[in-house]
Amino acid sequence: MSKSLFIVESPAKAKTLSRYLGRDFIVKATVGHIKDLPSNSLGVNVAREFSPSYGIIRGKSKVVQSIREASMGVEAVYLASDPDREGEAIAWHVAEEISRGRSQDSLPRFLRVMLHEITRTGLRKALDDAGELDRNRYESQLARRILDRLVGYELSPLLWKKVTGGLSAGRVQSVAVALVVDREKEILAFVPQEYWIIRARLLGDNPPDFEARLVRIDGNKAQVSDEATARPLIERLKTAAWRVLSVAREEKRRWAPPPFITSTLQQEAFRLFRFSTKRTMSLAQRLYEGVDMGEMGAHGLITYMRTDSTRLADEAVFGVRKFIEEQHGPAYLPDGPIRYKNKKSAQDAHEAIRPTSLEFTPEKVASFLDRDELKLYNLIWNRFVACQMAPARYDVTVATVSADERWIFEATGKVLLFDGYLKLYLDDEAQEDGNDRLPPLRPEEMLKLLSLDGEQQFTQPPPRFTEGTLVKELEKRGIGRPSTYATILSTIQEKNYVERDKGKFRPTDLGVVVTDLLRENFADVIDVGFTAQMEEELDRIEEGNALRPEVLSSFWSKFKVELDTARMQMKSVKREPEKTDVSCPKCSSPMVVRFGRKGSFLACSAFPECKTTLAFQRGEDGRLSVIEEKVADEKCDQCSSQMVLREGRFGRFWACSNYPKCRGTRPYSTGFPCPKPDCGGTLVEKKSKKNSTYYRCSRSPQCDHVSFGRPRQVPCPSCGLPYMEEKGRGKARSIRCPKCGHSTEALEAGEA
Repeated sequence: MSKSLFIVESPAKAKTLSRYLGRDFIVKATVGHIKDLPSNSLGVNVAREFSPSYGIIRGKSKVVQSIREASMGVEAVYLASDPDREGEAIAWHVAEEISRGRSQDSLPRFLRVMLHEITRTGLRKALDDAGELDRNRYESQLARRILDRLVGYELSPLLWKKVTGGLSAGRVQSVAVALVVDREKEILAFVPQEYWIIRARLLGDNPPDFEARLVRIDGNKAQVSDEATARPLIERLKTAAWRVLSVAREEKRRWAPPPFITSTLQQEAFRLFRFSTKRTMSLAQRLYEGVDMGEMGAHGLITYMRTDSTRLADEAVFGVRKFIEEQHGPAYLPDGPIRYKNKKSAQDAHEAIRPTSLEFTPEKVASFLDRDELKLYNLIWNRFVACQMAPARYDVTVATVSADERWIFEATGKVLLFDGYLKLYLDDEAQEDGNDRLPPLRPEEMLKLLSLDGEQQFTQPPPRFTEGTLVKELEKRGIGRPSTYATILSTIQEKNYVERDKGKFRPTDLGVVVTDLLRENFADVIDVGFTAQMEEELDRIEEGNALRPEVLSSFWSKFKVELDTARMQMKSVKREPEKTDVSCPKCSSPMVVRFGRKGSFLACSAFPECKTTLAFQRGEDGRLSVIEEKVADEKCDQCSSQMVLREGRFGRFWACSNYPKCRGTRPYSTGFPCPKPDCGGTLVEKKSKKNSTYYRCSRSPQCDHVSFGRPRQVPCPSCGLPYMEEKGRGKARSIRCPKCGHSTEALEAGEA
């Protein structure tokens, strides 16, 4: 009997599936995309209906050759790349490469497998439902790739010429940066407005006392704008007659939030654990592809994690309803299944993110997952079970109180009668709920005033975006898709367009300059509404309601005109840099703002005669201040000049202040000794290619010690090493000794 070839993207997924498929299948992994547009040319023939020139990605030739060889003699090729547009493109490219140079008679059958969960049941269903490759979905992905290439390949060189080398622009990333820039401008332009909250502490015929808040004055909404208005009002209210006007009681229900889609999972993982979108998707990928659970074998624990649909399979709903009744009792089971409505733009091909089997409870799989994997799995599990549980029920009482008939106060009491889904899942809104009971009150009951106070408040500017709220904003505005959120947020940080300040995004000077230039010259590229409309056009191509060449032609006809105009008229920041009131410390010429690979810096306007540069920062008010250089205690080995701290491609280092005349450098040492016995070296700080900080021994390569844990001056209580290393973030932080392995919580180590 002839074997079949089964193609997936990930080696981890291939390993899991090979155990299910058995000897009748050869399983191969593409390790992502195998073909793409060329890196050294546009690769799109605009004149020929935007036809692309795809080639094998550098380093993937062996993978492609292995797949081609494995396809010889097989009866069928099952293309099981991810069930989305990117996966569809990979499936088409694999089929093209297998077919290359072969006659139609010698080709195997190509079957597209949409694998939504990596389980035996999920695999069996996917094989039974295997069908044809989806041309429309492939065309949609192709249109997206060509659009991104047209924008990126044409705009990036323009930015290199006008701003600085190494920049990039993107159809979606530039809009994401613009959202951050616009929010920052709102914050800087915001003028706080004063207002006062008036509260009364009252007592009726029955204790306890309660608090009421002023809501109306003479039938209008209460607006107390300043202290000059608040103080006389408070004095007048002290002599008023207080009585209850009405008491309204109502039982209210709060239903559980829907099961996770990609964006809501990223938002909640950030809110609860401070996981970046990239971290969340990496953890979810591992849970989806399969976890080795010893004697139980390897199993995918969650369904496909790139989805914008809240739909759940009927068998999953039936199973979880049974689980709820058995584990939590009939009271927690609603009368029927709960269905959640998808937003209009949702692609309903995938389910929501849920556990693949209720057999694998978080407690059962805990020993096979690392700490962060377990956190995320537990979050997905609880949200899924909770979404089919009975609603929480509250007894809500609203009492309206009159003071001399002119001033109306309101008091609200809210008591939880039944916890329902809250037993398992506390969402953000539920956590803000109080549980305050009002005393028994009746209409016309007279009240005694115990105290009265006014609290001065000021209106607040809109908050800066976090990773979670920026994803929420992108989703709300229809920008990007589930598969792109993590990439967008990573890219805008890597390109130095935005930076994180206490977990919140602030645009860099570079981000502001590039956004302003693009907005002045390419209105559509930076327009939120236009970008969302393009996403809808891509959806129409996938649905078969639009043709790729027509969509691309419509975009290109206007973009090309703007491009030609910008080449002539766009302001050159290189030639006209921002001037500052800072004087050069060497020649007293004014300093100007320049941009480089690491972002903005101050450069002497007398360049190239004077090559002085300074680091600077902008405050909350947008004002510029010079960052004082850190000076080393030792002198330069080559010329005895002072050594100063610099930042380079591979992290911080000491450099001679006499640069460029002297190029003496020295590694940036932490001062902590290498933990390896009898080494004698010290730890020096370095940066990896992915911009992660790590620490290696100064005696490298003789000593191979490397660590990603940040040294802290906390002596190890076990072996006496003068420092320990910090691991993790936030509440998950711990302090570990690199020498003996002793570990303790960060708070216990005095590192709060």
